[in-house]
Amino acid sequence: MNKFWTVVGFTLRNKFRGKAFLITTIIIAVIMSIAINLPYIFSQFGSGDKVTKIGYIQTQQAEGTTTGDQLKAYFELQEKPGVKLIPYEDKGSEAENEKQLKQAITDKDVKGYLAFGQMTDSGFPAITYKSEKLLAFDLTSSIQNGLQAIRQATVLQDAGLTDAQMALLNAPIEIASVQISATEGAGNVGEGKTPEEQAMNMGLVYFIVVLLFMAIMITGQLIASEITAEKSSRVMELLITSVSPLKQMFGKIFGMFLVGLIQISIYVIVIIVNISLPHNNKMMDKFNIDLTQIDPMLLLYAILFYLTGYFLFATLFAAVGSIVSRTEDLGQAVLPITMLSLAGFYISIFSISSPDSVLVKVASFIPFFSPFVMMLRLGLSDPPVWQLWASIGILLVTIYISVLVSAKIYRTGVLMYGKRPSFKELRKAMKAYKI
Repeated sequence: MNKFWTVVGFTLRNKFRGKAFLITTIIIAVIMSIAINLPYIFSQFGSGDKVTKIGYIQTQQAEGTTTGDQLKAYFELQEKPGVKLIPYEDKGSEAENEKQLKQAITDKDVKGYLAFGQMTDSGFPAITYKSEKLLAFDLTSSIQNGLQAIRQATVLQDAGLTDAQMALLNAPIEIASVQISATEGAGNVGEGKTPEEQAMNMGLVYFIVVLLFMAIMITGQLIASEITAEKSSRVMELLITSVSPLKQMFGKIFGMFLVGLIQISIYVIVIIVNISLPHNNKMMDKFNIDLTQIDPMLLLYAILFYLTGYFLFATLFAAVGSIVSRTEDLGQAVLPITMLSLAGFYISIFSISSPDSVLVKVASFIPFFSPFVMMLRLGLSDPPVWQLWASIGILLVTIYISVLVSAKIYRTGVLMYGKRPSFKELRKAMKAYKI
């Protein structure tokens, strides 16, 4: 057992002494800090709430003479208007009016202007927004919403409705929603979730899935690359004489697990510190985040699936790393394992809006996908307990088989040099060794 901890300590010291690891950790922490504070940084370059100024000329025509003024009044009544209409004097001709409004754009008094045409069936004249900006969809959408509100108010007023009746028509209707389980007594996980609980669970699912994927991709690659590097530099020949291959493999896996855990802890601390800054605190209050809404059982299952998922893939990375003699060949060798983790990650992320689909249900029982996908089902749906424990059971059995096979491959692979052995050669060599 002492030799196991010696390998763990050696792995930790080797990683933390490496400049590449420390520099990478610092760079990622800095990038995360910048990303979290980007909204505040951008706000410092702005001038508060952005208001787009639009010019218009209300010509004295028989039809549609008040549309511009109505829009101006509508936006002035908004609490935080994104548009401000600026009226200009009618010069008496369309050409002169156009010239005047273009000059206003040149002088940067306005961003664009509205041109009114003939009356249409909508009750408003044909309206064209002209500006130097390409694809001003947000702005034209705001103007359309304003016209829609004006038309609705006009129709209701012409109908002779009182102010109380108009207020009743405009009053919002709220419907509460709660997720439930339709199969009573089926032993489901949880008793349904409110929208707030669903939102918090969705956030936790995103966090755990991304965290597990990062652990597999980063730490798994580190395990394989370190084993391959030791093998290619012939250091493995010295290690194999003092520590058994099995203790080596699990010592490196556990050591890298601690390295990844420390690295993730640093990132979590960076996130918490940046979110706790006063300018970010106000922004977070708007999202109404309440961590007490997270189900404690979901946290326990998240830890369980994180650990099982990590150790399943870590043993596979260790096994593959042991049969590769050159670090140049490592990327191609670990590609199948990388594709498996990518598949589980993408199934869970892209199925976030449909956690009860057939694909999700089937994938939650496939051990290479279940750490990702079953977390999705637990967080956003209400799977029966038997399905949950069946998934965990299959996963644990797969880990046991993976450990046996990986240990044999590792015991054989670390002593095989030259080109990567074929499956036939590897199988013959594995039969000669016992774990």
